[in-house]
Amino acid sequence: MSQGSMTRADCLRLLTGGAAGALLGALPRAAGAQPVYDFWFTRLRYDSGNWDVDRRMPSNILTSLVDYTNLRVDPQERVISLADPAMLTAPFCYLSGHTLVEFNQAEAANFERYVRNGGFVFVDDCNHDIDGLFARSFERQMARMFGDDALVTLPNDHPIYSSFFTFDGPPTTSFELNGWGDDLVHDYLKGIVINGRVAVLYSNKDYGCEWDYDWRNKRFLAEDNTRFAVNIIIYALTA
Repeated sequence: MSQGSMTRADCLRLLTGGAAGALLGALPRAAGAQPVYDFWFTRLRYDSGNWDVDRRMPSNILTSLVDYTNLRVDPQERVISLADPAMLTAPFCYLSGHTLVEFNQAEAANFERYVRNGGFVFVDDCNHDIDGLFARSFERQMARMFGDDALVTLPNDHPIYSSFFTFDGPPTTSFELNGWGDDLVHDYLKGIVINGRVAVLYSNKDYGCEWDYDWRNKRFLAEDNTRFAVNIIIYALTA
């Protein structure tokens, strides 16, 4: 991801003609060749806290990507240690939990390098703590790496809300138990913007629990509740 090299977004634009809403077709490949993926879901494992939450969620999101786009999607979630340099090549990373998150030196170095060099991390607070421990500890990490004012509120007309489907702001979930430890339900998301692009999307809405639900079989919603996840991923790949 060095300067002068083709970025993930550049590669995707070559594949799709540059329009996020026209993700059409896949490039032919020789018979017997290894699968080529435009997207794979990477969950970040970190030493502190509980990173392994909402286990069905990635599968539900990947299914929605297949349903709504023609992206070539790896059907298997990839779990990679945040301390492993392999995470630096992921097109999208997911990090979650609901207890303490305290990066060690290698984890912090990789996180900052990935974000500053064009990566995208979606961070979702599971909201099952009492005092906002995940939020407070994660925000401390971000302040150390990117500055006290790096996390900013995203306006409800931000491009992430129209990158594929159209929303008038972040969808509300059924699981906003204790957003950011303040017992309030928020109508916004936060982000860290690098070079005009959201590089860290930060949610207190516990989207992971909402998207973990087996909506395809239970049908408790009239429409796919993972559609906003599709927006997030398309933004990550094309912005």
